Amino acid sequence: MAATVSFSVPSAHGPRSVTLAYTRVGTGEPLLLLHGIGHHRQAWDPVVDLLAAERDVIAVDLPGFGESPALPEGLDHDLATMNAALAALCETLELDRPHVAGNSLGGLLALELGREKLVRSVTALSPAGFWSPGERRYAFGLLQAMRGAARSMPLPLVERLSRSAAGRAVLTSSIYARPARRSPEAVVAETLALAGARGFTETLRAGASVRFTDDVPGLPVTVAWGTRDRILVRRQGVRAKRIIPRARLVRLPGCGHVPMNDDPALVARVLLDGSDGGRRTPSPAAQRA
Repeated sequence: MAATVSFSVPSAHGPRSVTLAYTRVGTGEPLLLLHGIGHHRQAWDPVVDLLAAERDVIAVDLPGFGESPALPEGLDHDLATMNAALAALCETLELDRPHVAGNSLGGLLALELGREKLVRSVTALSPAGFWSPGERRYAFGLLQAMRGAARSMPLPLVERLSRSAAGRAVLTSSIYARPARRSPEAVVAETLALAGARGFTETLRAGASVRFTDDVPGLPVTVAWGTRDRILVRRQGVRAKRIIPRARLVRLPGCGHVPMNDDPALVARVLLDGSDGGRRTPSPAAQRA
């Protein structure tokens, strides 16, 4: 069951109230989890219990996704606003420079928080923002097609497809390399989340001109990429390493764009390694790209 928290974010027309839904579990240093566009915090469910054994895990529905309302009038779904909202969230929850991990859009936001020195470490799984113009157009076209398909399917059809491995592949093979591993209930829920994401169009529009071009010095950064990512192709990880030369670049064998479902043990180890400040010896399974 999600909790909600509200706080003020500045705008050109004065402060605006933002409300976010989140879940929190575990003990240890705080680790903030940020999902991708069209998804919801439950994307992290396959790894949450593994992380919670060593971290205070806070999984958030970003504005306009999952159970979080869209941003109010006067606030754009852009990086500056997202940075301000996430910084205010951390302050309200009394998270003193948490570790942060993000996937896709969430990975880009995690790197932005790192660039602003608002977090202790960053782990970015297939982060957005390292694309060429053609790769961005391809990714956005695929995302829009996924959104259109999710919105066009009646719930009984989604539920029927979710009951078989082949049907789950139809619904989620764009994001998972191993869609059969996702439960029918989770597939239904994330298809509905994509269809109902109130912030999808505005967030995608804001991302049209986004590229991440700055180094993130002074804190541990891990960038991990699934070898079977169909949305943001893995060569973008090499670009990320050039831009953030001290980052640890990790290959996730057999994983798709949302790797938490494809190999929970490996992804959890990468997140724990990444949020350990370099003190932990990386798992042999987390192969360097």
